[in-house]
Amino acid sequence: MNLPNPDALLVDREKIVNYLLNPTHRYGASKARFFGAFGFRAVDWEQFARSLREHGQRHPVARTRQTPFGSQFEVESQLAAPDGRTPCVRTVWQLDRGADAPRLIIAYPLEDEQ
Repeated sequence: MNLPNPDALLVDREKIVNYLLNPTHRYGASKARFFGAFGFRAVDWEQFARSLREHGQRHPVARTRQTPFGSQFEVESQLAAPDGRTPCVRTVWQLDRGADAPRLIIAYPLEDEQ
């Protein structure tokens, strides 16, 4: 199964700049260090947004769950990074009730579960 309406996936600038690539954010700092090590930068947030959208478009949904706000979808696979490497990450997308396209909720390193 793939994400619904994959050509319209939403990635919010504030989610990237203020959280995922913010080294001073209480909860986002470790994610900022991880993604920064692969060449992602807040000043080039659009590049990170494109990579996240491509991640959601190209890879199948690993898990789904229903929340009071809508359906959530987890995608687990490699993410194309600016430095040419492809770290494994999990992205979580939510299709809010009444919305047309899923929006990015979170992205983080996918730990080796073996």
